[in-house]
Amino acid sequence: MIRLSFLSALFAFAGTQLSMAAGNDNARVPVLLELFTSEGCSSCPPADRLLQEFDRNQPVANANLIVLSEHVDYWDRLGWKDPFSSPQYTARQQDYAGRYSREGAYTPQLVVDGRYALVGSDSREANAAIQKAAREQKVAIALSNVARDGKQVKARVEVPASADLKKRSAVLYVALADNRAESQVARGENAGRSLAHVAVTRVLKEAGTIDLASASSKEILLTVPAGAGANGLRLVAFLEDSSSGHVLGVAAQKL
Repeated sequence: MIRLSFLSALFAFAGTQLSMAAGNDNARVPVLLELFTSEGCSSCPPADRLLQEFDRNQPVANANLIVLSEHVDYWDRLGWKDPFSSPQYTARQQDYAGRYSREGAYTPQLVVDGRYALVGSDSREANAAIQKAAREQKVAIALSNVARDGKQVKARVEVPASADLKKRSAVLYVALADNRAESQVARGENAGRSLAHVAVTRVLKEAGTIDLASASSKEILLTVPAGAGANGLRLVAFLEDSSSGHVLGVAAQKL
């Protein structure tokens, strides 16, 4: 009986520790990191590497870092056309620049939760911004029924009612991103270099406006672009405040 009681106590203690560990994981606040970058920019590779570190190592204790690389196209005319670039990401960066940057759009630029903009390779400032963003109230959005069928990705995005945000509406965005991508750059400022990227955005779509006063659910259908997904994909969904541009909630799942 003494041995059995000891083992029971040991298992109970182990279960408690596992529950605490799970609770600690759940306590991490999702924070969206958007890196505006370009393969034509010689200052960008250090920022690309920092984003990979944030994604892989999750170094901020209270934050779950969800990352997206958004390749702008204004470097494309300067010797190397970035294969991942899009005018859509340039326009998104310019919208942020109108809010946060006196210098206008530049690369590399990191935007944290739509709230803080900084030089994308500045790890100290990035950590400070992440810690501030992780203290903000967030909507606990969730992804379910995520599946890929050939060139189609389906998912359900579920948004709970947020009592403290009754007067707010938010725009729901969904993104498909390559888990990783590499390029051999032949021309431009990075000529001769092999560049690696993480979470390269291939699709970014506005999926509607959400009334945060009540729970809602949206079915999502996205088409995987040609050439995307060779190294796996991830789906990212986030809510953006329609007036401030702040990210109110974000979730991600690898396919």
